[in-house]
Amino acid sequence: MLLLIIPVSILLYYFYRGKKLPKDKIIDRIEVYKSKRKMNVYSGGILLKTYKIALGKNPIGHKEIEGDCKTPEGTYTIDGKNPESAFHKNLGVSYPNKKDLEHAAALGKSAGGDIKIHGLRNGRGYRSKFHRWKDWTAGCIAVTDYEIDELYQAVKVGAEIEIFP
Repeated sequence: MLLLIIPVSILLYYFYRGKKLPKDKIIDRIEVYKSKRKMNVYSGGILLKTYKIALGKNPIGHKEIEGDCKTPEGTYTIDGKNPESAFHKNLGVSYPNKKDLEHAAALGKSAGGDIKIHGLRNGRGYRSKFHRWKDWTAGCIAVTDYEIDELYQAVKVGAEIEIFP
């Protein structure tokens, strides 16, 4: 019996997509809780959905310099959308801000950039939710391909994103 339960459980986990984002809602705020690996999206102050996420390979602490594989912390905005990236679509995060640039300069380093909310690397979408079992990005916030598809449609450029430790 156990030999049947385990594969069925894995298949259910893999294929079950959970609650869909309500149609015709515009996301104007995103909250990321790094320690919980969760991302909440809001429209007009109403929580629409919570996503499970993966982060940068070195997730503890605020991103300080290029190449540290940390996901930034603080308040930013969604500054663009890219349907043609190396990952299945992405939403740009306005990192680095003035404070980030000044801090990196004081260290004599580059702050880096190119922080995104994105799906899986192109051609690797089959990993689906299994990608969340470890932090693997270079500092970005990763969701599944079908999740970035719904976010890409609903998140407005200019939406606020606040990233908490």
